[in-house]
Amino acid sequence: MPAYNASKTVAQTYQEIPFEIVDEVILVDDASKDDTTEVSRQLGINHVIKHEKNKGYGGNQKTCYQKALEIGADIVVMLHPDYQYTPKLITAMVSVIGQGLYPVVFGSRILGKGALKGGMPLYKYIANRFLTLFQNILMGQKLSEYHTGYRAYAREVLEKVPFYKNSDDFVFDNQMIAQIFYHGFEIAEITCPTKYFAEASSINFRRSVKYGMGVLGVSLRYALAKAGIWSWKILK
Repeated sequence: MPAYNASKTVAQTYQEIPFEIVDEVILVDDASKDDTTEVSRQLGINHVIKHEKNKGYGGNQKTCYQKALEIGADIVVMLHPDYQYTPKLITAMVSVIGQGLYPVVFGSRILGKGALKGGMPLYKYIANRFLTLFQNILMGQKLSEYHTGYRAYAREVLEKVPFYKNSDDFVFDNQMIAQIFYHGFEIAEITCPTKYFAEASSINFRRSVKYGMGVLGVSLRYALAKAGIWSWKILK
């Protein structure tokens, strides 16, 4: 769980985790300004790590995945502790990987009508659809969404893709998708309801624009790398 100022939502998120199949929980507090670390420890979360300085969303994930590999995880699920994504889907996501069907599973807010129904701002929904269309064309894929933060990975994926080379910012997620496809892994998607509310994490319009430009750059670089025109170091 990559956390930042999640003290008001981490308990509700944690309490819905299906512990009959989840063995360990890792929460990385990215130098929150609230008491996320203290609340998480009180909940009894197995591994609570606190960054002394804010490393960014991507930097937070790097710590999460490195710790998961260190403790021997077979399947790793990234779940945001802001309760925007329901932990109840973990069972289904893990089952897909555990049965050997796909090595990566995304919880998609776009499959079905969950995004707008859950309160996603209209401008974000439109941007999501535009960017996804653009990325599918350039990357030769058919994902319904490239921007979900709900993801599950088989261990072999995290061992193979060089995620540690990626940005420490929000574009980390898209760079990781490029790495996954570049290394020949497939991604399955499961319909995921989502919730937008005051305590749920979200980036503002300015950062959304910066993220969108970064996403377009990822897709272009990936297409050029696959065509042998560009050597992109983060892919190898």
